[in-house]
Amino acid sequence: MATVFETRLIGNIGRDATSKTMEKGMIAITFPVAHNKNWKDRKTGETKTKTTWVNCTIWKKEGANLKILEFLKKGCLVELTGTPVAKAYQDENEIIRAEIKLNVEGVNILKISKQDAENVKDNANDTLDDSFDSLSDFTIDEDDF
Repeated sequence: MATVFETRLIGNIGRDATSKTMEKGMIAITFPVAHNKNWKDRKTGETKTKTTWVNCTIWKKEGANLKILEFLKKGCLVELTGTPVAKAYQDENEIIRAEIKLNVEGVNILKISKQDAENVKDNANDTLDDSFDSLSDFTIDEDDF
């Protein structure tokens, strides 16, 4: 019987995505995503937030379309699906740390960054055709990977 180990993550991108060509021609597109958990402290009534950073990677074959880099910008709200990977390591001060990674298999752009939204408005007459007026529900399909 087949098993499934998949995670769905919704959060904001913390830094513009970058690409790097790895050995054997694979391309890694990497970017961090912040997941915020909000709760109200029962004692103080104060709203608190805990941020968990997840390092995300999209794997592509050499020569693949990298247009997705134009959309994965700092501040962008994304919904990601993929396989989670947890890793423990020792830093330069010999402190053991943990890292959460996500090998991304699906991307849904929920909201573009404020800066990109302003650019879209400024360049609307130059770059957008009449049939495409919003990026709010833009989805990257499997064919884009």
